[in-house]
Amino acid sequence: MSTNPLLRGLKNTHPGELLREDVLPALNRTKTEIASLLGISRQTLYDILDEKQPVTPGMALRLGKLCGNGPDLWINMQRAYDLRIAEKKLAKEIGKIPTLGEAI
Repeated sequence: MSTNPLLRGLKNTHPGELLREDVLPALNRTKTEIASLLGISRQTLYDILDEKQPVTPGMALRLGKLCGNGPDLWINMQRAYDLRIAEKKLAKEIGKIPTLGEAI
């Protein structure tokens, strides 16, 4: 689990939630139009918005270009989400692994 007490208990935010709740409403375009502009199917967009599909590196490039903020935000958000989910799922197993020290 996170060692930062400020982050404990925070909801894991999938990039699809940010797209659904903040970005798409601000763009004032239909989901069909956004999917077309991204060069993806509507189903792919809906799967990301419904948090059923991750933001891949390719999708991060597309979203970063469309939104003008670059791919790093999107891929880093997905990475952080994936790590938090894995951390929760594997917490007991990871807790049993000793830390031997720095490798480098």
